[in-house]
Amino acid sequence: MHNQFKAVGLSYKETPLHVREIFSMDQKAVKAFLRLLDEYAEISEALVISTCNRTEIYYSSAHDQFDTILKLMGVAQGISDTSAYREYFINYVDHDVAVLQLFNVSLGLEAQVVGDLQIINQVKNAYQWSADENLAGPFIHRLLHTIFFTNKRVVQETAFRDGAASVSYATVDLISELTQAIGTPKILVLGLGEIGEDVARNLEKIQSKEVFICNRSEDKASALAQELGYQSIPFGEYQTAVSHADVIISSVHVEEPLITKSLFADRSVLSHKYLFDLSVPRSIEQDIEKVNGLLLYNIDNIQAKTSKALEKRLAAIPQVQQIIQEALSEFANWSQEMEVSPVINKLKNALEDIRKNEIARHLKKVSEEESELIDKVTKSMMQKIIKLPVLQLKAACKRGEAESLIEVLNDLFNLEQTETIDK
Repeated sequence: MHNQFKAVGLSYKETPLHVREIFSMDQKAVKAFLRLLDEYAEISEALVISTCNRTEIYYSSAHDQFDTILKLMGVAQGISDTSAYREYFINYVDHDVAVLQLFNVSLGLEAQVVGDLQIINQVKNAYQWSADENLAGPFIHRLLHTIFFTNKRVVQETAFRDGAASVSYATVDLISELTQAIGTPKILVLGLGEIGEDVARNLEKIQSKEVFICNRSEDKASALAQELGYQSIPFGEYQTAVSHADVIISSVHVEEPLITKSLFADRSVLSHKYLFDLSVPRSIEQDIEKVNGLLLYNIDNIQAKTSKALEKRLAAIPQVQQIIQEALSEFANWSQEMEVSPVINKLKNALEDIRKNEIARHLKKVSEEESELIDKVTKSMMQKIIKLPVLQLKAACKRGEAESLIEVLNDLFNLEQTETIDK
């Protein structure tokens, strides 16, 4: 398992939105893809993170699985030839680089809005989906829990998560600017996924407005509307709501655009309408601006504004990186010890076999009370005998010298033969 962690992925840094949306996966698609990986790729563990900004596959394997993963993504997403997209994918074949990448992504260092609060929850979801498909093994379990603990330290010890500089907050900030000339803007929030709900909550900062919430699950829309003092609209009436709104924020997961030019074919747009497409794949027709009066902002258009919160986050990056390095060092020690744990177990088993065999030879004529005492004494002796080799093995791991000591122990106690016999 040691030095076998790798990753394949694309992100907003190298990949345009129209490509990212092709490879975007929701919960159902991620789980189906994990099953494909389990069946056709040479992996022991896997984790898939798919957000509006990235799709990344982390896995454990002795061999580079880049080509297999790319082909399987084509199968999962219905793409006959993935070679045209190969240039957008980064292949992280170095164990330490892949581990660091997952840390940086999870903690928000790689986010489009630095320190984005949503990413850690998206990683937690990805971890749960991996566990659901039995593809989160000992390595991923330990790695993810280390990341979650590190995130807790970042929140408690730095200003990296201070303020609200997320994509949803940036959207609301822009809406606030664009609607200054509108007395009471009518704002429609279409879709209540994580981003949609976050936008709805952040809209509270806009003082004068009418907010309408529309969601496939009408119970969720009604509950949130009641909580925030907004109005809920049945999902079947979204087209009418779109025509009446000054601002439309769409974060609905759909295969084809939900809001198209045809919705405005029989209606004249008398004033500007501002449309925000926070969906991947996109839920608003790409060329909708051909309709006079419609202005479209997608997730790549929304940039983080220079603010005190963002400035604090940027200033805190060196501190965050130091915390990550401390966590990486601790995790590396555990990871290296994983490599020698099978040898330690074999050594313990070999010594225990010797102890039991010798006791069996000599305890035929002793009383039950004496037998219990001898068993207790010899167990204590074995624990003390094995303590030093175990400590030496762990120390050798930290020095990168475990392999030679493993060979010595194998030769001394014939551990490889013991393993063959046990099997």
